[in-house]
Amino acid sequence: MIDRMSRQIFTLLGAILAFSPLAAQEQPEWQSQYAIGLNKLQPHTYVWPYATVTDVEQGDYEQSPYYLSLNGKWKFHWVKNPDKRPKEFYKPSFYTGGWADILVPGNWERQGYGTAIYVNESYEFDDKMFKFKKNPPLVPYEDNEVGSYRRTFKVPASWKDRRVVLCCEGVISFYYVWVNGKFIGYNQGSKTPAEWDITDKLEDGENMIALEVYRWSAGSYLECQDMWRLSGIERDVYLYSTPHRYIADYKVTSSLEKTNYKDGLFGLDVTIEGASQNASSIAYTLKDAEGRTVSAEEIPVKSRGLSNFISFPGKRLPAVQAWSAEHPNLYTLEITLYQNKKELSRFHRNIGFRDVKISGNKMLVNGRSVKLRGACRHDIHPKLGRTTTAELDSLDVILFKQSNMNFVRTSHYPPTERFLEYCDRYGVYVESETAVCFVNTYRQKNYAPGKTQSDPAYADRYLGQCQEMVKSSRSHPSILFWSIGNESVYGSNFQLCWDWIKKTDTTRPVIFSYPGSVDKKEKIYDILSMHYQDVYGNLSQWGMTTRNFQGHGIPALFDEWA
Repeated sequence: MIDRMSRQIFTLLGAILAFSPLAAQEQPEWQSQYAIGLNKLQPHTYVWPYATVTDVEQGDYEQSPYYLSLNGKWKFHWVKNPDKRPKEFYKPSFYTGGWADILVPGNWERQGYGTAIYVNESYEFDDKMFKFKKNPPLVPYEDNEVGSYRRTFKVPASWKDRRVVLCCEGVISFYYVWVNGKFIGYNQGSKTPAEWDITDKLEDGENMIALEVYRWSAGSYLECQDMWRLSGIERDVYLYSTPHRYIADYKVTSSLEKTNYKDGLFGLDVTIEGASQNASSIAYTLKDAEGRTVSAEEIPVKSRGLSNFISFPGKRLPAVQAWSAEHPNLYTLEITLYQNKKELSRFHRNIGFRDVKISGNKMLVNGRSVKLRGACRHDIHPKLGRTTTAELDSLDVILFKQSNMNFVRTSHYPPTERFLEYCDRYGVYVESETAVCFVNTYRQKNYAPGKTQSDPAYADRYLGQCQEMVKSSRSHPSILFWSIGNESVYGSNFQLCWDWIKKTDTTRPVIFSYPGSVDKKEKIYDILSMHYQDVYGNLSQWGMTTRNFQGHGIPALFDEWA
């Protein structure tokens, strides 16, 4: 309820700030720390519907008849100055015959437009080259490149009288969206999915989607990762279709009892949206690797209103096969929604039973102490820039295993769903990190006139990034712990993220860098994160000192070290 209310309040603020992205205004949305999204759906765990039991068993959601990829060639136009962009390009009547093609996903700098900039520690736009001095939330105007994307698509006939959702997995840094010339909304934040219900904007036959993408925005002050600074659509764009009464979200608990770590503790909460005049029920089936059913249950949905929260009774399942990096045992969870005793929708998810616990200065997985040996990872493609493919994602995970690595830190942003699925399958522990980086450190020497990490005006931005990461990925057994920020100075907005995660996900620890910047009276991390110690494990950093690789009574993770 709190998440929904905060999103509704923000949507209202966004509408007040700017009635239309086309209207003349002194400060556009991409220059505002408040404009983090408009008309977006609530963040949720991925729920891709399948048509048949056979589809579910095959497990490839991209082959579902209710999934339509919009990846591939789009029409593209690039300008260096926002005032020179084709302002009416989103209209179906606008002629794009002279436009070039561009591959989506893929950064425009790797396809012949603009300049790729590598910066380790500062904002690339805070430079005399752009005649600009950092001043959040403002970013350069005259040199803020804009990419205008367009393509057409046809909705399958089987989607008639169904709900249709547009998902943009990752676009940097700010973008507006139109479908058939009708304004859909906007989003700020490049590494978590953004979704819109576009059902009432679609037409029979050919449809047209348009994205207007800005290189920099107010969000660039938080997403200051040490990497190639690139622009455009970096992750998948697709549509999926559900019935008008549908499974909107779910939360799986799949832990182990704490005595012998033999029995599984299973729980399932499901959110159903959409009104119905008919009786409904929700059911699940949990199967092991051999296809044997280990648990199943069906519960009637008593309310026929717009939103229903269903909590299945928790179960203790004897002698489950636990998940770990050494033994990545997975179970298949199928969830089915029925209406008038007929199947309405179904999907599946691979889950694993495992337990993560902090005990003194050790982190225990399934009751046993583990040592993490791994690396930091960026999304990268040799030709397309900061994007990946299924082949590259799987190859990375296989190379980790072949190199005797059991851990990856997704620095400094959440990974794709596809990458996490490979980590689940092959057995790699994951530190999933929110896309908040280098806030108010010596690297930036900012923030005049204010510091975003304690500025209430940025609270929704910090918390929104965190919520989108956790809610979309929390069902993956490979994620051992969450990171709420990289190499940043503590502030109240980071505290909000810690508080929210600890209320939402009680099964995982949390890490934060820089721990030495945290007020001693505050609690914001379970694991000590230290970067670049010497070969003897000694380091002093922001008032925090380690010797011989030891933490301060808690597990120490040296998650950047070369």
